[in-house]
Amino acid sequence: MPNRRALLGALAAGLILAHAPMAATAQEKLPVVASFSILGDFVKEVGGDRVALTTLVGANGDAHVYSPTPADAKAMAGARLVVVNGLKFEGWITRLIKSSGTKATIATATTGITPLQNEADDHDHGKKDKHGHNHAGQDDPHAWQSVANAKIYVANIRDALVKADPAGQASYEANATRYLAQLDAVEAEVKAAIARIPADRRKAITSHDAFGYFVKAYGIEFIAPQGVSTEAEASAKDVGRIIRQIKAEKIPAVFLENVTNPRLVERIAKESGARVGGQIFSDALSDAGGPAGTYIAMMKHNISQIEKALAAGPA
Repeated sequence: MPNRRALLGALAAGLILAHAPMAATAQEKLPVVASFSILGDFVKEVGGDRVALTTLVGANGDAHVYSPTPADAKAMAGARLVVVNGLKFEGWITRLIKSSGTKATIATATTGITPLQNEADDHDHGKKDKHGHNHAGQDDPHAWQSVANAKIYVANIRDALVKADPAGQASYEANATRYLAQLDAVEAEVKAAIARIPADRRKAITSHDAFGYFVKAYGIEFIAPQGVSTEAEASAKDVGRIIRQIKAEKIPAVFLENVTNPRLVERIAKESGARVGGQIFSDALSDAGGPAGTYIAMMKHNISQIEKALAAGPA
């Protein structure tokens, strides 16, 4: 009998010990939804192991024209924090938030950034979306293309995570501090690469107008036949104008984007004689095994492609 009592006591103690550490140490991860891959990467960097992240528009996905799925609505419904770009980048997000019934906090990562505008010019009449809407004068949503703005994104995400999960404040702040230092180093690389490109060769063609913040921050000119949304349709007149401009100004290169159909840019290259400078990433990261699986990798890849194409000899 004593042995049996001792055995039962040991079993009871074991059950108590087995459950106690779980109750004390198990951390319920914060369910977070990010609207697209670049925001998802920022959330990963700042959130670390404390967040359970769902990214709606994944690698190589075009958030301008995305159609949400039932799985997206389910993820939204279960989230405590939803991180969006704002500036009308995700035209579908408001409907998704409403239809999902989510009670999550909605954090807009571009808060505090002064948006650029898609300014009207003599050619904007051709830049209409599939619904016939003109995009002249709308805010440019691609603010992450400036690393200085990316730092604002990160700070906003850090603050939103701290508010949603105060117990993780020290972790979120430490992660953000580390990542912000990495962004400083990347921006220095970008500026150094631009400085190596002759001033008269700092021009290129891209599919849609996604690099306005890059242009303003780093002193290089990108010309696009489409507007700030990939929904915009380039007219034949716009394409012809750009081909003439390439020839007149000896623009060295055209670049393909990972989120747009390459045929338009390939046609422009063929008819103008400009070289195709390779693929750059505008609105989405590559998959994890690609050249732009993170925001930092994307910026490094893009500036490498740009420098290689523009700093070379005549096209």
